Amino acid sequence: MPLNIVLFEPEIPNNTGNIGRLALASGSNLHLVKPFGFELDDKRLKRAGLDYWPHISLFIYENIEEFYKKHKGKNIVYFSSHGEKDHWSIAYKDDLFLVFGKESVGLPKGIIDTNRDKLYKIPLYSSHIRSLNLANAVSIAVYEGLKHI
Repeated sequence: MPLNIVLFEPEIPNNTGNIGRLALASGSNLHLVKPFGFELDDKRLKRAGLDYWPHISLFIYENIEEFYKKHKGKNIVYFSSHGEKDHWSIAYKDDLFLVFGKESVGLPKGIIDTNRDKLYKIPLYSSHIRSLNLANAVSIAVYEGLKHI
């Protein structure tokens, strides 16, 4: 039943640690695509993930090409503030890959342009905010997915 959380070039160790804890709590796999903005032994990463980090189902890729090669043909959706469809319209199912971009700039334009039909957003109801914190966005998407599978 696992979902797959994919973080493309994560930059903030606390977010990644919190998302790791979420992955374990939700029975999801965590996929991290390099380069990272931190080292995996960063104490902030460990602190946010507490003592759960060794139990997380974790996969690490040197780059996005390695990720795509390993998961060719898999069901993948992308999250971006540039998406036109809301995350509620995703056809959540087992083994779905949920891809999130880096905290500072999101997903690269090339990934967005190539995957517009699989690009989703989490609605924001204020013009005073550009995006949600990455860990919050992942939480929203994962638990919405668990509701459906």
